[in-house]
Amino acid sequence: MSRQISAWLSRRPAWFLDVVLALFVTAVQLQSAGYAMGAEPVSRPVSDLANTGYVLLAISGLSVAARRRLPVTVFAITSLASLVYFALGYPDRLACLALFIAIYTLAAHGGRRSLLIAGVGTGVTSLGWLIAAADINPPAAIGWVFFRIGAAVISMTLGVSIHSRRVIAADAQRRAELAERSREEEARARVNAERLRIAREVHDTVASAIAIINVQAGVTAHVLDKRPEQAREALSTIEETSSRALREMRAILGVLRDGDDREPYPGLDQIHELTTKARDAGLEIALRQTEPETPLPSAVGSAAYRIVQESITNVIRHVGPTKVTVALEPGVDALRIRVTDDGGRGPRVASAVDAPTSGRGIVGMRERCRLLGGELDAKSRPGGGFEVTARLPLAPVGSRL
Repeated sequence: MSRQISAWLSRRPAWFLDVVLALFVTAVQLQSAGYAMGAEPVSRPVSDLANTGYVLLAISGLSVAARRRLPVTVFAITSLASLVYFALGYPDRLACLALFIAIYTLAAHGGRRSLLIAGVGTGVTSLGWLIAAADINPPAAIGWVFFRIGAAVISMTLGVSIHSRRVIAADAQRRAELAERSREEEARARVNAERLRIAREVHDTVASAIAIINVQAGVTAHVLDKRPEQAREALSTIEETSSRALREMRAILGVLRDGDDREPYPGLDQIHELTTKARDAGLEIALRQTEPETPLPSAVGSAAYRIVQESITNVIRHVGPTKVTVALEPGVDALRIRVTDDGGRGPRVASAVDAPTSGRGIVGMRERCRLLGGELDAKSRPGGGFEVTARLPLAPVGSRL
C-alpha cells in the first residue's frame, strides 16, 4: 500500500503537493488560533477587528502553495502577515508555521541572492517581533518571541544545509559527467591512435613489398623469353616477398582479433632478411650492424626496422639499382641509424625523396621517431644520393602507438 501511495504521489505535479501543504498549514494555523493555550496572555482575541487575525493567518497559509515558484514573494507575504498579526496583539500559538516553511524554502531552493534575502528578512522580522513585544505583559511571555526567533533561525539553517547538499550533489554529478566524457574522449583518442598505427604499419609493409614485386615483375617480363632461369628466380622472389608481406599484415592486423596468438612485430633480427630482399630487387646493400650489449626494447627495434624498410623502399621506388649503406649503431643511451644511397645511375626521377618535407613515407618515419622521443633527418647528399639519419632513445620518453 505504501508503495502504491508513493508511486501515486510521484506521478503528481509538484504544485499539487504544495497546494495540499498550503491547505494543511492554513487549517493548523486557523485551528490553533481559535483555542486558548494554557496561561498564554492574549491581549486581543483572534476574532477581534472583524476577524483580521483569521484573515492574516489564511493569507499566509494559502501563500505556501506558491513557495517553489515564487519563494521570495511567499517569504515577503508571510513575514508581513506575521508582523501585522503580532503588532495587533494576537496570540502566538502556531501562527508562524507558514513563515517557517517560507524561510526554509527560500534558503533551500534559492541561490546566493535568496540566501541573502532570507538572512536579512529573518533579521528584520525578528527585530519587528521584539519591537511589538516591548510592552508585553507579563514579561515572562517574551519567551514566545524568542521561540519564534529560534524557530526561524532553525528553519533557515536547515534550508541552508539542504541547499549546500544539493550544490555538492550537483557538483559531484557534473564531475562524474565530465569524467565520463573524458573517458569517452580518451577511448576515442586511443582508437584513433591505434588506427593511425595500423595505417602506418600497413603502409610500410605494403609499400616495401609492392616496390620489390614491381621491380621483379619488370625483370620477369624483360627476361622471360631470353633467360627463363632468371625469370624463375624473379618469380620466386615475388612469391617470397608476397608471403612475407602477408605474414607481416597478419601480425599488424592481429590486434583486431581476440586471443593471444598474434605474431610478433618485425624487429632488428629481421634486418638481414630485409636486406636480402632488397638485393633481389637490384640494390647493392652494405649492412653495418653492431650487436648491442643488452637487448633493445621491442618498440625501438620495431621502429628501427620500419625506418630502414621505408628508406630502402624509397630507394627502390625513386632511384632504382644503386648502392645503399645501412648502419645500425646501438649506444649506451640511443640507437643511431644511417641509411645512404649513391643516387641513380641515370637521370634522377623527381620524387618525395628529393623533398623531405613531403611524402607520407618520410613523414611516417619522423612520426615514429618523435613517438619514442627521438629525431630523424632526411636530406640529399652534396655529392649525390640521399641520406636518412635517425636517433632512437633506448629509454623512450613517448609510447609506441
